[in-house]
Amino acid sequence: MINGKSVLAIIPARGGSKGLPGKNVRRLCGKPLLIWSLEQAMNSTYLDTVFVSTDSNEISNIAESYGAEIPFLRPSELAMDCSPTSDVIIHVLTTFEQQGKKYDYVVLLEPTSPLRKDRDIDDALELLMEHSDRADCVVSVGELHMEHPMIVKKINAKGRLTPYIETTEKIYQRQQVDKAYFPYGVIYISSVSAFKRNLTFYTQETIPYLIERWQNFEVDDEIDFMIIEKIMMRMMIAVNN
Repeated sequence: MINGKSVLAIIPARGGSKGLPGKNVRRLCGKPLLIWSLEQAMNSTYLDTVFVSTDSNEISNIAESYGAEIPFLRPSELAMDCSPTSDVIIHVLTTFEQQGKKYDYVVLLEPTSPLRKDRDIDDALELLMEHSDRADCVVSVGELHMEHPMIVKKINAKGRLTPYIETTEKIYQRQQVDKAYFPYGVIYISSVSAFKRNLTFYTQETIPYLIERWQNFEVDDEIDFMIIEKIMMRMMIAVNN
């Protein structure tokens, strides 16, 4: 609870994955991937309930062995490749409400973004509370570097490279352009009322929570997994030294 407001955290971890099969339970530096997000959430000062939304008994059992409570599973129709995350969040909120549990804020923690600092969850919640008079959502964003949209190219119908965004300005390096940011899955927060109304974390009243460059990685495939594992190993070494 923060400022008298109750907070629910949801960690979405379905059983299926085409990019990297079994990724949510694949071991990363000694723990199943989703457990990093679960433990980060459980160490938060402000989260009242931490819920792993999954359709998988295997994932449910693993999460419970690390201290999670999972009173219900996600319906299979909400665990497809095309299932919107918004539908998953509404399902969790609605089911809890039917059990007599209502929350003021909902936090989404993607298990594929385990590179969180110890204070990220609480700092992001505090940021939203500080601006609650003018904002109802917070989304973590990281600065883009060589992936800047003004530098990115596309291949046209003739097989030629052309700018992804057409401009008369000659762009050769990122120092020539304004900063651009990408929403990475470190944390998303919304008031429950705003989420039910908009079904998204992106509204005209969304403010950014800035993360560091080393946090700009998400597990989508084998390469991502290797990079994140190397970063985590290096961070652990740095802390232990």
